[in-house]
Amino acid sequence: MSSSNEKARPNANAVELGHHLSELSKKRTTSPLKGMQKLILPPGTIKMAGGQPDPLYFPFASIGGEAMAPDSYALQPTDAKPSKRGWFDWFMGKERTTTITIPRFPTGPNEMSLADSLQYGPATGVALLQTFINDFVERVYAPNYENWTTLVHVGNTDGWSRAVQTLCNPGELILTEEWTYPSAVANSAPYDVKPVAVGMDSEGMSASALEDVLANWDETERGAKRPHVMYTVPVGQNPCGMTMGIERKKEIYEICVKYDVIIVEDDPYYFLQEGTYIHKTDRAASSSLNKENKDFVRSLAPSYLAVDYQGRVVRLDTFSKTIAPGSRMGFFTCNPVFAERLERQGETTVQRPCGFGQALIGQLLTKQWGLDAYIRWLHGLQAQYTARRDALVDGLLDGFEFSLSYGDGASYLKGLPVYSCFPKKGSRAYKREKQVGRMLSFVAPTSGMFVWVTVHFEGLPPVPEPEDPEDPRDHETRLWVRLASAGLLISPGAFFASTAEVREKKPGEGHYRIAFSMGPLDELTRGMKIFGKEVHAYYEESLRA
Repeated sequence: MSSSNEKARPNANAVELGHHLSELSKKRTTSPLKGMQKLILPPGTIKMAGGQPDPLYFPFASIGGEAMAPDSYALQPTDAKPSKRGWFDWFMGKERTTTITIPRFPTGPNEMSLADSLQYGPATGVALLQTFINDFVERVYAPNYENWTTLVHVGNTDGWSRAVQTLCNPGELILTEEWTYPSAVANSAPYDVKPVAVGMDSEGMSASALEDVLANWDETERGAKRPHVMYTVPVGQNPCGMTMGIERKKEIYEICVKYDVIIVEDDPYYFLQEGTYIHKTDRAASSSLNKENKDFVRSLAPSYLAVDYQGRVVRLDTFSKTIAPGSRMGFFTCNPVFAERLERQGETTVQRPCGFGQALIGQLLTKQWGLDAYIRWLHGLQAQYTARRDALVDGLLDGFEFSLSYGDGASYLKGLPVYSCFPKKGSRAYKREKQVGRMLSFVAPTSGMFVWVTVHFEGLPPVPEPEDPEDPRDHETRLWVRLASAGLLISPGAFFASTAEVREKKPGEGHYRIAFSMGPLDELTRGMKIFGKEVHAYYEESLRA
């Protein structure tokens, strides 16, 4: 899975891919007022062209806050408690922080200021932050062609929405995994852009399944031209949690070259690569996470950018999972033709991310921390989410008898370590184990924030006709409602089916996505106790009925 993310040779520019632009995108022109902002003006130019408020009228003389130290979290998986500086901080319960302040006007060259970040500006965002993003992409992702560029957006939801409008015409179809992020499907639906499900295996999207879909495309039968855009979450695949390695990405990329497909790589969980789960009885303190920054970056599964020699990848990055979701800020990495069209769209819609967020994050990353310190912060987050993943899976397994085997079916479980869970000894369901069989199965995620659980309802009788027509008529929804009533809210799996056919493929199975991203570790354990208890109770009541 791992490979060096560093360039090995000089790269050519992106190939011509302008034919992928939508008709709407082609019609966008430069906003006249925004276009003036790109003029190179002599010093002292009196600006009376735009309606820009004088920064003296901004009601903030400065903004700031207390920023955590970039090494606040240890590189060993531990509970979510930031480290203290010394005995006095420990005694006083203080976190290690430093004060950051952004003044109204810059105090020197290349300094953040409210006069810049809170003012109208180009859709490319604050220049200092853009420089940092470019340096970050070069170091971490190492795009495999020369003239790549970056552009800020308002989080990956905004990024995907802009990508759809820039690349897709109404009535076209997009390729995506059979289980996928539901908001991406909901986002494209109003534009009459619908998904085509591609089969999955142990690394997410299957290369052979993708080849099969594209090679055997029947335009008459499908009612649409062969898709030319793919949406994928390759790391921390949402909802299933796989991590796609470099060799699979090369395979899929070459198929996309063959059939002229653009890859939209939505990668919010990229730095939450937790690795293989080890059961607590076999787990020892690991030194594998104690890497230098350079080794940490090299240990990560490379981005599609690392194999993109034609410029056909549009990568979506976000600060939502690494800084805060309320910052509403992220960035594209793509070829300059696509970036220019995405910028034109931004000029007349969101314009650019909120200035307060740009000021605070820009000051944090460019002045307070710097590139090396930010990477150290990301490394600490990886350790924290590894501890969270382990705590939730430990708690889940504690509620059942279980066995571990490697999937041998034709589904995405093939070749993966599958935990099969059976009724707990001493439970009523255990006495009817032969009838019940396995209650649930799952693969511990190697990346991301979620565990994807399959519940096997085959041993239960059909759901009786409800007295209230509003009541659920399927086991998955009925158990989900029961869990919520017991104090545990998780996501029903039906939300994540890319198409109705995927959702209805195996009627005897239900699915749930369980997040381990929030709350103390003991809360994750308590949640899994509720889950185990209520699954057993649901089975017992269904069998009695």
